[in-house]
Formats: sequence, C-alpha cells, structure tokens
Amino acid sequence: MAESTNVTVRTPEEAVARIAYLASDVIVSVQPSLASDSDFSSHLKQLVSQKTQSLVANTSDAVPEIQSVRHNNDPLLSVFAPIRAGRLVSVTTTSAVLLPSIAHLYKLAALPVVLHVALAPKSFPDYSAITSIRNSGWTFLQSESVQEAQDMALTAHALAIRSGKGVIHFFDPTAGADATVSAEDAAVVREILNLDNVRRFQSAPLSGSNIYANDGRIAIVSDQPEPLTSGSRQDHVVQSSEAETTPSTNATSHASSQSSQQSVTSSPPSVSTVTTIEPAALFVSSEDIYKYVNSIWAQLNQLAGRQYHAFEWSGPANAENCIFLFGSDSALFSDAISHAQSSDEFANAGVLTSRLYRPWLGAKLIEAIPKSVKRVAVLEQVSRKTTKWGPLLIDVLTSVKSGFGGVETIVGHQLGYISKGTVGQALRGIFQNLTSEKPIQNLEVGERESPEQTSEYVLEKPKLETAYTKILDQLFGDRIFIANSLEAENAGVSNTISASPEYGFGSLLARKERKQKFVAEVKEAAGSGRFLTEVPKRSLAKWVSAAEDPKKAEAAADEVISKLTVDNSRLSKTLLENKPFFRKQSLWLVGSDAWSYDLGNSGVHHVLASGENVNLLIIDSTPYSERTAADANRRKKDIGLYAMNFGNAYVASTAVYSSYTQVLQAMDEADKFNGPSIVLAYLPYFGEHDSPLTVLQETKKAVDLGYWPLYRWNPENEKKGEPNFSLDSERIKKELKQFLDRDNQLTQLMRRDPLFGAVLSEDFGTEIRAQQKRKAKDAYNQLLEGLFGAPLTILFGSDGGNAQSLAKRLGNRGRARGLKTTVMAMEDYPVEDLPTEENIVFITATAGQGEFPQNAKPLWDAIKDSTELDLASVNYSVMALGDSHYWPRKEDKVYYNKPGKDLDRVLANFGAKRLADIGLGDDQDPDGYQTGYQAWEPKLWEALGVANVDGLPEEPPPITNEDIKIASNYLRGTIVEGLNDPTTGAISAADQQLTKFHGTYMQDDRDVRDERKAMGLEPAYSFMIRCRLAGGVSTSKQWIQMDDISTELGNETMKLTTRQTFQFHGVVKGKLKPAMQAINRALMTTIAACGDVNRNVMCSPLPSQSKYHREVYAVSQKISDHLLPSTSAYHEIWLTDDDNKKTQVAGDAIQDFEPLYGPTYLPRKFKISIGIPPHNDVDVYAHDIGLIAIKGEDGHLSGFNLLAGGGMGATHNNKKTYPQTGRMLGYAKTADVHIACEKVMLVQRDFGDRKNRKHARLKYTIDDMGVDVFRSKVEELWGQQFQPARAFHFESNIDTLGWTKDETGMNHFTFFIENGRIEDTADFPMKTGLREIAKVHKGEFRLTANQHLILSNVADEDLDAMKSLMAKYKLDNVQFSGLRQSSSACVAFPTCGLAMAESERYLPVLISKLEGCLEENGLRQDSIVMRMTGCPNGCARPWLAEVAFVGKAFGAYNMYLGGGYHGQRLNKLYRSSIKEAEILEIMKGLLKRYAAERDSSEHFGDWCIRAGVINETRGGQDFHEGVAEEESDEE
Repeated sequence: MAESTNVTVRTPEEAVARIAYLASDVIVSVQPSLASDSDFSSHLKQLVSQKTQSLVANTSDAVPEIQSVRHNNDPLLSVFAPIRAGRLVSVTTTSAVLLPSIAHLYKLAALPVVLHVALAPKSFPDYSAITSIRNSGWTFLQSESVQEAQDMALTAHALAIRSGKGVIHFFDPTAGADATVSAEDAAVVREILNLDNVRRFQSAPLSGSNIYANDGRIAIVSDQPEPLTSGSRQDHVVQSSEAETTPSTNATSHASSQSSQQSVTSSPPSVSTVTTIEPAALFVSSEDIYKYVNSIWAQLNQLAGRQYHAFEWSGPANAENCIFLFGSDSALFSDAISHAQSSDEFANAGVLTSRLYRPWLGAKLIEAIPKSVKRVAVLEQVSRKTTKWGPLLIDVLTSVKSGFGGVETIVGHQLGYISKGTVGQALRGIFQNLTSEKPIQNLEVGERESPEQTSEYVLEKPKLETAYTKILDQLFGDRIFIANSLEAENAGVSNTISASPEYGFGSLLARKERKQKFVAEVKEAAGSGRFLTEVPKRSLAKWVSAAEDPKKAEAAADEVISKLTVDNSRLSKTLLENKPFFRKQSLWLVGSDAWSYDLGNSGVHHVLASGENVNLLIIDSTPYSERTAADANRRKKDIGLYAMNFGNAYVASTAVYSSYTQVLQAMDEADKFNGPSIVLAYLPYFGEHDSPLTVLQETKKAVDLGYWPLYRWNPENEKKGEPNFSLDSERIKKELKQFLDRDNQLTQLMRRDPLFGAVLSEDFGTEIRAQQKRKAKDAYNQLLEGLFGAPLTILFGSDGGNAQSLAKRLGNRGRARGLKTTVMAMEDYPVEDLPTEENIVFITATAGQGEFPQNAKPLWDAIKDSTELDLASVNYSVMALGDSHYWPRKEDKVYYNKPGKDLDRVLANFGAKRLADIGLGDDQDPDGYQTGYQAWEPKLWEALGVANVDGLPEEPPPITNEDIKIASNYLRGTIVEGLNDPTTGAISAADQQLTKFHGTYMQDDRDVRDERKAMGLEPAYSFMIRCRLAGGVSTSKQWIQMDDISTELGNETMKLTTRQTFQFHGVVKGKLKPAMQAINRALMTTIAACGDVNRNVMCSPLPSQSKYHREVYAVSQKISDHLLPSTSAYHEIWLTDDDNKKTQVAGDAIQDFEPLYGPTYLPRKFKISIGIPPHNDVDVYAHDIGLIAIKGEDGHLSGFNLLAGGGMGATHNNKKTYPQTGRMLGYAKTADVHIACEKVMLVQRDFGDRKNRKHARLKYTIDDMGVDVFRSKVEELWGQQFQPARAFHFESNIDTLGWTKDETGMNHFTFFIENGRIEDTADFPMKTGLREIAKVHKGEFRLTANQHLILSNVADEDLDAMKSLMAKYKLDNVQFSGLRQSSSACVAFPTCGLAMAESERYLPVLISKLEGCLEENGLRQDSIVMRMTGCPNGCARPWLAEVAFVGKAFGAYNMYLGGGYHGQRLNKLYRSSIKEAEILEIMKGLLKRYAAERDSSEHFGDWCIRAGVINETRGGQDFHEGVAEEESDEE
C-alpha cells in the first residue's frame, strides 16, 4: 500500500481487514458461505483485485493469500499448515466460530496467529463467546471504535510477532458506527510491525505436522528480539483472576498458575541440573506480554499521537462511583454520564473498560482506578451464563479485594440491550442499586433481547437443500420424523445446538422411549372400558400384538386410526394425539458436510456405535470446482468409508441432480434397514441464489469424474447371497470394476487409486496429462529420426474443425516437401519443449468472445504470463481464423482473430523470429478463411526454403458427406464394428454421420469435457436417440415403455422435441443397441428420424376436433411410411439377438435398394409438417414442405395447400445463409398429397446442392431456380398440376393449455412441459406423475410441436379420477405467464455439439427475470412467442418467433424481433452479441412501450414493426437487410 492514502475507512471490519491484509501471509476469511461475503471479506477481495501489496506477504507479488472458508466447516483447521510453514496467519471471523473451535484454540495459542473477531449477534453482541475461551492461553485485546479497531488490529499483529503467541482482537461491530477515520499509514504500520521480526519468523518453519496432538511448543523470551532485563520479571505483581492465590514474584509461581493468568500454554519441560549447561529458557509470561504491548502502544503514541492502556479510565479523578463495562458501546454510557445533571445518581461517576482483557493484569487495574473510588458496578453483556457470578465480576473481585485502594463495594450486573433513549434510566437503576445499603447482585439491566436479534451466520436450512427433505416427505409422508429439524421448537436450546447430530440422536432416543411408553398406554387402553363402543378395543389389541413387527403394525394402523376416529371418545382423542406412533416412523437426522470434520464427526460416531435404527442424511455442498482449493490438512472425513468400516450400517452416496431414481432407492433401502443408515447426499452450491443449472453442472462433474461416486452398501445383502456393494455411477462403473473384483471393499478402492478418493488432488490429472504429452511427443520424434529435412512442428487450436483440418493438410504438404512435420493440438504439446523448437507454426481459430479454443487454452495459459521463456532460437508463424463481422459492434472489433494476434505478439516478445507475417483468415472473404490462408501458406514455404519442389503428389480431395454415404453400403459403414469396440465410448467420424440416418447422434457431455481432459480421460461420450413418431401420437403403453427406456438406458429424462417426438439423452454406447431394441418392441422406430432423408412427419394435434384430427393424422402416417428409406441396414445393425439373428417386427427385411433416395440419399435433411387451421402449432412455414389441411364443405378433409422451401438453418454473419418461409405451390387432393410430397423431394434430390452443405437445403434450391421453375419440375415428375391454393386462416402457433372437450364428448388436457423436458425433481415429480397417469389412462398421448403434451380422449366417467391424479403430482397447473406458455428452446448445452450458448437450461431463468416486468405492465396473461436456441441452426424455429435469442457465444445472444404471431413472418436482427444485463434492459423497455402503445389485439411482433422498432422481413432473401444494428466494416 502507499505510504499515505486518502481512503476513508467507515467500519471496524474494514479497518481490521486492511491491517490484516498488510500484516499477513495468509488470511483465513470465515464467511457465511463461499458465495456470500462477510463484512471483512468484501474489503479483502477488493484489495486482492487491486493487486495491493502487503508489507508482510512473502510472495512474488507481495499479495497475501485469502482462504475463504464457510463458518461451519471447522475454519481454524486451515490455520495449522501455513503457520507451521512460517507464514503469518490471521483470521477474520465472527464470534460464532470460537466456542466450537476451542480444541484448536488451545493448540494454536503458542503460535503467532491473530484472530480478528466481530462479536455476534451484530445487533446485540454476546460477550460470553469471549469469556468462555478466556483460559485458552491467548492474549485478548478489545477495541470500541473504528479508530481503535485499526490501532488494536495493528497492536495484535505486532504483539503476536513479538510474543510468539496467539492474539484475539475482539470488538463490537456496531461501535462507532457513525464515525469514519483515515486509512492506516503504511509507514507507521511498517515500523510497528518490525519487519526484521517478521522475516525471522518466516525463515524458520516450525516442526510438527499433526494437528491432533499438541506439539508442546511454548513461546519463550529468548525467541524475542528485545531481551528482558534481569529485574523486569519482578516489576509488577500479576494476580490470579479466578482464585485467591498468594501473589508471587518468581517465574515458578507464574507457571503454576497458568490457567488463570494465561501466561504460558503448557508446563515447561523438566530440566536436569546434571546435564544442562545453559540456564533454562524463560517462558513468555503475563509481564512479558504487558511489556511488549506497552512498548507497541508507546510507539503508536509517538508516531500517531494516540495513547492506550491495559485498562482505560474516563471520568473525574475524584470519582467515588464507577462502572466497569464489558459490553457494547461504552461511549454511550460515558456520554450519558458526562451530560448528567448534578442531581442524577450517576453524576461525576467514572467508566472503566479493559483494553487488554487477557492476560488479566490485576495490578494494572488497581493502578487505573482512582483512589477515591469506593463503589464499582461491574456490567457484563453475557447472554449465556454458565456460572452464578459473571467472569468479569470474579476478575475484579479477586484483583481489587486483594490489592490496595479504597474500593468498598463491588456489585455485578447483567447488561442487556441499552439504547440511547434508555441509557439514562439504566444508569439510574445501576447507581441506585450500587449505592443502596444492600445492593442486589446479578441485577438485570436493559432488555434481554435487542429489537432485531440477528446473527451474521444464522444457521438455517439452505433453500437448495430442501430438495432432499422434500423427497423424504414424498417417500414417507406422515411416517417421517426429522429429529434435528430447524423448524422444531426446542425449549430454549439454540438452533446451532439442536441441529447437531448429538442433540438429534438424543432426541431420537427419547422418541424411542416415548414410543415404548405409548405402546404401554395402548395396551392399557385396550383393556379399559372408557371407549364409547367396543370396536376400538379389538383393533387396539390387534395392533398391540403386532407392535414389534413393523409390517404387521403398519397394516393394522389404518384400521386402528379409523376406529378411534369414529369412536370419538376422550380416550380415543388422547390416543389420536400421538397418531404417528401407530406406524413405523422413519427416523432421520439431517446434517451438512460440517459433520465430516472433527468437530462434527463425533456425533456421527455415536450414532454408528449405538447400532440404533436411525437414518442420517448428510448433505455435502462443496462444489466440485472448489475441491482443489480445500486445505489438505483440514481432514474432511469420508463418512461413507468410515461408516462402512463399522460393518453394521447401511451407506449410500447419492446426488439428486445426477440420479433422482437412485436417491429414491437409497432412501427407501435406508428406511427398511434395521440399524444405523447414512445417506450421503451431494448438492453443490456456491451461494443461496445459485441457479439449478449451476448445481447440475457441478454435480455432473463430481459424479462423472469420481469425486462423488454413486453407490449403495447394504450389509444385509450378504445374507441373501448378494453383493454388499452396488456402484450406481455409470461413468466409472467399468473403471472401478477391477478394484471391486479384486476386493469388494471400498476401502481398497480408495486406497489403491486416488481417482476415487474423497478429495481429488489437483496435480493428479495434471500429471497424467503431462505424461501423455511427453509420451506422444517422444514417440513421434522417434519416428522422425530416420527422416531428412528441417523439422516443422504444427500446433492447432480448433473450435469447429477448420483449424485442425488446415493443420493436418499443412503437415501432409510439409512432409511432401521433405520436412519432418509434427502435427498436434496445442493442449497436447509439452510447453517446456518450446525453446528447443527450430520451426513452429500455430493455426488457431477464434472461440467465444475473442478466446482461444478449448484445446489451445492450456498452452496459452502456460506462456501468456511467463517471465522465463527464451525463444531467441525459434522461428515461428501464426495463422489465425476468425470472422470480422461476428462481433459487429465497433467496440467489439478487437475480438476479430484476437487469439492469433495475441499469440503472435507474445511469441515475438519472447524473441522468436517470424517465418512469415501472421495470416488472417476471414469468414467474410469470398472464399472464407481460405482467402487469407492461400496468401499465407506460400510465404511459409518460401521462408523454409521448400517453395519450389518438383514432383509434389496430388492431394486427395477431402472426404465429404456424399463420399461417406456412397461408400456406406446403404448406411452400414462400420457401425457394427464401432459398437463392438470396447476401448472407447465413441464411434468413428464417418459412422457418426451414418448413425444419424438410424436416428441417433453421438454427443459428449460438455459440462465435464474440460475436467475429463484434465484427468486424462476421453470425453464423456453418449448418444441421443430420436424416435420416428408420425403426428406425435403415442399410446399409454408406449408412454410407459418410453419412460422405462429413459430410466434404465438413458439419463432418467425424456425430451419432447420440437419435431413432435421422443428423444433420449445420455445413452452410452453399450446401451445403444438395447435401447433401439426396446423402442422397436414398443412398435416404434428411429429409422430416418435424423439424416439426409425425410424425417418425422409432424401433424397438428388438434384436441378440439378429434374426428377431423384422425383424418389428417392418417395422412401424416401415410406420408411418413411412403417416404421411409428401404435399406435393411437398420434391422441388421440394431434388431439382431444374441446369436446375431434378425428379430424383426414386421416381416422380412426389404432388399437393399432405395427407389426414392438412391445410394446417396438427399443432399440435406428434409422435413414435412401438417397444420390444421386456425392452428399453426406445427409452424408449416418453417419446413421443406408445409401442408395446410383444407376442410371440405361436408366437414371432412378434402386436401392440402402445399408450401415448399421453408427452412430454419443459418450461419452467423454468413449472409449467403438465411432462414426462409415456405412458398405456396398450390393445392393437392388428399389422395394425391403423398405423391406430391414425394415429387417435391425428388426434385430436391436431383437438383439440390451436394457440394456445399450450407447451401443444400430445399429453400436454396427453390431460391436459385425460382418458384415457378421449381413448381413446373415437380408437376412434370408428378404428371399433374397443382390446383390454385384454397383459402385458409391461421390465428396462432402456440398451444392452448388446460381442459377442452371435443365434438365427440371426449376430454383432452394440454400439460405445460417447459421446453419439453420430462423429469422428476424434488419440487415436481413430473415424470413419475405422467407414468402413473399412463398406467390408468385409456386414451392416448399427443406430443405437440411446442414441446407440450396432450392427454387425449378421457371419458367423462374417468375425469374425476384423472383430475385427482393430476393434482397429486401437480400436473394440473397451467397458471403460467403468457410469455412462459409461449416459449420454446432447443437442448443446447450440455449435449449438443453445435451449441454456442445455453438454451433449454437458461430460457426459464431469463423468463423468470422478466415476469416481474410483465406484471407491472399488465402483460402477464398476454401471449408473446419467445424462443431460444444455442446456435443458428434453428431447432426451436427461433426465426419465426416474435422475439428470439440465438446463441453467439457462451452467455451472449443475438436478439431478433418482429416474427409473426402465427408463424407466417420471419423476424430480423435487433441486437448482436448481447448478454443478460442488456437483454433485460432492452426487453423491459420494449415491454413497457408495448403495453402503453399497442392497438387492441395487436401482437408484440406486429407492434415492433408498426412502432418502427424493427423493419419487416418479407422473405428469407431480405433477412439480412435493414437490420437494426448495422455491422461496421471498420476494424
């Protein structure tokens, strides 16, 4: 820090934090949670962010380390390791942590640690937190204002360094709240700290590493830089504070009375006069502490002009009465006394406070009290009294009564809450009592509680943690009893204590005794005659006989309760007051990972050792990404392993955001287990307001990588011949199997491989990666040794594959020129080899907001801030790939090719020489990035001297999708071989393209991609499966079968897609074939659900017109079947049984011949949808073919208007790509429409662009040919002409939620399924509810294109039962905002490989943040169509929405406005690359305007155009024209 500063300090915490920062190597910041700052930590973090230098920190940048620790995670454990390593440690905390940490305090007392303690609760501090630990061996200093806090903080640090002992500086955080002071003077701090002493300590680490045993260290005078004179020990007599001991002047007596005097921390070692030559070391005594502190205060007085004493006196020197205050705000009392009237009882009184509370210096107290004082009132603000007499009263009595002076009367008072308005009254009461003939001891003064009794660290159940307790409620209902619930009333016991495992266990034992007493009462009642009827007696007798058998007792309970209720006698009512005891109660204790530390673990031990039938739910909230920040010395126990070693306990490790089903299973098994059960529940969060998305991502990382394995351990399984241990983590099951096979004990598992330890070492994955890099590099170098020519290393950082392709091609060309080329990803390159390279080339793409791609970041991170790299002998060049218009705003132009430019600059700064100037590939150039690349490559060959080489071989053209299809033998490829390869969870790149035709995409979990890479593991590959379900109609049986597939073979969720079908995620390769077969058994298929074929045919579900719907739906099925591929590859690959025989549902396989598609199928995907006016709920304008059903005069289907050439896919900033709406070709009769669709598809097959897949959709074919030419070619193939289009009218493209009745009298209910995700959560068991409905539903389910679900054909007689079931599972709720009901999102992260930003997981969060604005402006019920996608490929059809957000980079979106409400008009770009704050600001402004300016019934998209907010888009070809935010060509 600067020598002087103009900073104003406003609070004691700020003053303390600044001093601690200057005077520490390490600051342990104790916080409510890691995401919630304390009153200290906010200031500490600000200093760190400013790179402010400490005076003490022995680091390269002189910035101290801030270790943030949650208050209930045994924070003082974090002190031991750094203080013993010679690092000065301070702790900033409230007093709440002191008493639980008392064991640590005794061990740390002889180390120069400083604790800065803000007394809690803040509104009315309890000083008992200090008095309870006064004998722990620490020095205690008190401050009472902001200025004093600054000075005493400095005193504490200087004193700790000089004495070698721990110092606790405590203060009331509200003291001097209105006063401000200047920031500390760094020169003063430097001089008082004495940096020579600091460096002496830092240079001599302490021996000893076991925090569980006292090292026996004692601070000795010889450690100190200031030797004491021989007579210094006898200058003052220091008297005992707790007992009347005879004062002594020798060192021996000091040591013997250490418990009261706080002068030493353990007995000195015995000294043999025979073997000892030098005199015994002198231990730091109370006198020494006083000498040091007095010296520090003398310096402070000299440098700053502020004087302090061990005891502070304020008041007249001739006062007869005084108060000794140990509590809040002595200034309040002093001010009242100084302004007292002469007639007031307290006029001319004095006020005493202790500055140096421990060691207690009785002689100094006597010196501080004027000789005139006769009466002393001791005021102690101690809420938790543990003795009859207050601690301070005993101190004062002992000192004053045994010393000299005129004090005759000492009276103790309990000080309550005093305000400015009541201080006068309080003083009158105090002095009236003090001066009375017989004063009352322990008189209470003031209120017992403050008006606002709060604590900074209130123990409360985090909102997120209710997820598990809700599941307990759902499973066990009335049977659940949580003994240590924070909501329970515990007769004056604080919730900190009542929430502990010991208290809860005692409560459960008491409840068990109460149950036994209840059984006796029931037995007595059964034989009594006090019932109104005889019926209850029989039922009670039956229950009593079965009371010891839980199953029989449970079976008899309902009857007993029923009979007692009917009887209604007084005795019946008495028994019913304890109704829960009739059932077997599920007894639970709920705790946190604080129970994993020593101070909480003893209670867990008691439960396990007891063998009692008690269940523990222990919720661990440490985020995976914070695990490496944990102090290895903190000794967080693995409770699961600990419990399994007991042998008598059921143990499960669960994670609700990973497997809801496993949580249910574990809790049920724990309840049934006869003995102690422990369910470890993972729920990671940084703060109370974390979104479920954050919790989900952290959970997935932890489970996937083995940090939090999911398992169940049941000792009773052995009796049944089943394994005790069941591993439920899909990802690590194979990796753990070898350990479990060898020894079915988790002990061995944890011991042999640190991968599955409770805390992963950060260096473990790093070491693996380093070894992999080295092996790969060395192996390749060996291959190159026999070659001639100059070496050339080519490193790439690739985001979409272009950089990798260029690098590989450049490597091939280099080898053809005789160079020894090496090509690898930047992340795989060992950075320590960089200075040894001769020639090196970097090809890097640009990701996100000017960021390096993921596979380039490790290398960039390693070199960007390096100060040691010397690349003077290295030749290099950089080729950068980017898009100059991707970030169109002028201020964002810096992001264009930023990674490549940064890399080029840094390499040059390290002395490397350019082979060729940086090449800049720009997607906006005529040939895209190739334009810049083709100019750069020749310069590279020129510089390497290989530009003119004869006889270069012709390069094979790159393999395209068309090549893959034609070589696949009708979609076979090597799929079977890939599925049977056990060495990887992936399949080949070519097969990935082919499996799309079979209805499945290979994906990997992007939430854990980086972590797995760091661990040396391949990505978490899995597969998405999409069903082909024409019209989206499913039977109830099929729904149950789909539910089974998702639970047993997928990730326990289902997705209802925007293509009106089922989609499964998280299907690993080994389960892919079983999943396909299960779908086939459900009489469904996945063939052609994806790929370059006609995909799932959509049809409006139309619940209000069932007869008409059936007619239209039949056409969708007919078209789907007619355009189905004919290859038998699907049956061969997926539907064979174990002996490789085909298991076919519908006859023999058709021979391989594709009459419609041919061997190369279509140029691109092909989509058809059927809309039924007035509902365009399938977005007919968005598809290759959109059919609009036309109803004849007889009320039946007559035919269809046919739209062609709609399509949603586009590429950001590539104006050659755009979304398009379908163009009208005309009308076709119902009998002919499937043939018309075929001919449209065949024209596309023959004329679509097969060279450029970005230009291959039907929309471009029609735009290139013109609508009339295209129509004529279709009609030529068809052999007839389209009739003129019939009139129709659309009103909306959304679903109408709730109940409706069709023309046949059947009922239909449309469920709101947000973004189509069917899953169970603790708050909403949707998946379970829909399954239960499907079990009894006699009709069908209809999936909608808006990702909702219709329960169709419910008869009137089944309506009440169905409504009851829906209510039970909260499925009857349709009270959502119009915006939320009209929203839709694609999957995006974490599984979609194309996603640039979140979508499904983020849109609900964004809408929640807008709903307040909707309410304010009266728009809650208004339907506004909002859609979001993670990329511009348009799966959720965003380009037709009234407002859309399309992912541009992580957290950034392009915003589009002006789409048509019924899907007839494209929207247009309004803002580019905006983040949440700007989205909310824009949307709130627009919604406010819309509410005020709209015409009657005017929709939002229409208003945006009329109001001039956005220009209208008339068709796809003007989509990029007239956008609201013009792109700048400036760079």
